This record gives sequence, C-alpha cells and structure tokens, in this order.
Amino acid sequence: MTTFYENREIVTPGDLLAEGDYKAGSNTYKLGNKIYASRPGLVEYNGKEVRVVALNAFYIPSVGDLVIGKVVEVNVNGWVVDINSPYSAILRASDVLERSFKPQRDELTEILDTGDLLIAKITSFDRTRAPTLTMRERGLGKITRGQIVKITPTKIPRVIGRKGSMINMLKKETGCRITVGQNGLILILGRRIEDERLAIQAIRKIEHEAHTSGLTDRVAEMIRREKMKEEIKQDAKSPRETNR
Repeated sequence: MTTFYENREIVTPGDLLAEGDYKAGSNTYKLGNKIYASRPGLVEYNGKEVRVVALNAFYIPSVGDLVIGKVVEVNVNGWVVDINSPYSAILRASDVLERSFKPQRDELTEILDTGDLLIAKITSFDRTRAPTLTMRERGLGKITRGQIVKITPTKIPRVIGRKGSMINMLKKETGCRITVGQNGLILILGRRIEDERLAIQAIRKIEHEAHTSGLTDRVAEMIRREKMKEEIKQDAKSPRETNR
C-alpha cells in the first residue's frame, strides 16, 4: 500500500492520493485500487481511509488567473504577496519595472510597500514552488482607490455569470468599474460612494444565493429598487420651491 502525499498536504482534483487496500472517503473516488481527489483541499490519511478536506475558502492558483493581492513582505529582488491562498506569491521587480532592475539604484518600497494592494496575473505555478506574478500587462498595477470586497473564491464564476452576463449587468446598473480577481477579491470603483456600496450589496446577494436560479434578474431588480429608494431620499432632502 502506497500514499503519494504528506498528511494535510494540498491536493487538486485528479491527483493520485493512494494505491492499495484503502477506502475512499469524502471528496475522493476510487478506480481499481487507486484513490484520487475529486475536490481541491487537504488530504488526510486516517488508517485505511483517505479523504480530502475541501478548501472552499481558499484559492488554488492557476496560470493566467487575474488576482488581487496584498504585499506582505519586501525583499531584495521583489515582493511577497498574499493572494488569499495557502500559497504566498512572488512578484519580482523585473515583472513590474519596464526597465532593468538594479538593487543599488531602485528602492522597491517606493514602488510597492508592505500593505499595498495590487492587481496582477499568475505567470507560473506547479505546487513545488511559490506562484509567480506579473504586473507588466494592461490593466494591472497598484490599487490606489476604490473598495475591495472579499467572497468565497468558488463563488467567483457566479459573479461573472454565463458569458459575462452577471458582471456586465452589475457594471451597467451600478455605473461602477468592477475588477474580479479569481482569488475571491473584487475591486469596485464608482463615481460615488453610494454606487460602490450598492455594488457591494449586490455582490453579497450573489454570494449568498449563488446556488439558486434566476439570480441575475433578482439582483438587477434589487439594484433598481435600491436606486429608486436613494432617489426618493435625495428628493426629500432637496429644498422645495414655494409660491410667493
């Protein structure tokens, strides 16, 4: 009997976990005498049972994914970035600067410092080393304004919708620019704070009702209803003309 991972190591769907006289537990399946993972999570070997503890709240990096992260460390050659994943990401200075990087000349904290938020893209990841990022593409870079909302990463496809139907509706109805990170972080930038709050309210509704049908129409209706309430409130605050 053979196991292929350490206990509590992260696995992804299709990974071969064990071979031999083992029992397939939760989030695994058995083909012949081999047990595979059916969901991303932490593998656990408990006697002869093999199971996977699902990581619904965590993001597993994939090359090409757009992510929103937070700088947690600045080192000699770049930055360490929290991307809402069990894996911290590496952003090299060469993947930010348009020119060659020289440690003796470039002060990295003047570009990105600890606590800064950024939009980046995953360029490599194979689970044997930390994922790497780049900001040298259009639309990527340091975040200087807007609001961040965090949701369960597995709900991100519902926020985007089929062929972008949900996210396009959100942008149109709220008037906000919305950048969706595959890692569960979403940047909302509106002309007014009220617009941003409305977009956040809509995203929370999507997260809580992601399992239901007809959600796009219900969210659009909720947005329009809230906008009407806001208009009525503003009208009530406006000074009324009186006949003299």
